[in-house]
Amino acid sequence: MALVELRDLTKRYQTEAEIISVLEDVDLNIEAGEYLSLMGPSGSGKSTLLNLMAGLDQPDSGTITIDGSEITSLGPNRLADWRANHIGFVFQFYNLLPVLTAFQNVELPLLLTNLSKDERRERVEVALNVVNLSDRMEHYPRQLSGGQEQRVGIARAIVSDPVMILADEPTGDLDAASAEEILTLLERLHSEFNKTVLMVTHDQHAAERAHRKMYLEKGVLHQ
Repeated sequence: MALVELRDLTKRYQTEAEIISVLEDVDLNIEAGEYLSLMGPSGSGKSTLLNLMAGLDQPDSGTITIDGSEITSLGPNRLADWRANHIGFVFQFYNLLPVLTAFQNVELPLLLTNLSKDERRERVEVALNVVNLSDRMEHYPRQLSGGQEQRVGIARAIVSDPVMILADEPTGDLDAASAEEILTLLERLHSEFNKTVLMVTHDQHAAERAHRKMYLEKGVLHQ
């Protein structure tokens, strides 16, 4: 059984004038340990697909099964617990809280667990070491470069040891050098830590770093 199985996944939005089909009968299998990229024009449904797989949104029809759990059938509380233990989400604009240090931002997902303070500290320190920011853990986002902020975001995504990392345009707000660092880090998480990674990107160069490329256009997935 694949780590991820999407079956007949459909998502539509109602506007005042019409119903817009964002995803139409999408089928997808992802094996554990794969590194995939997803490209497509703006508005093609790429971010919607990631949000559905993360349990941040619900499809109109179809099923999403990840690591043996059909998440489309879970209630809000069970879904939140599942997401905290299975998915690491990397955002284009980092989504760091400016009033918290890098350490505190990375620790946030762990506050929902039963881990002790010492256990949380150990996990946060390991995650920040993986992204090479051990010397910046007490810095606030405003004291970090864009590339460093994104590395904090990646540390937050991996701190709970998720089975899958979903990255939505992780290099979209970065200069070329910082973008290359982030792509190298994602590749390392895949190769050294055997993480399953799905990256949405507009950048052909970034997409080439993945081992399997897919294209989404007008709600239809081309593999």
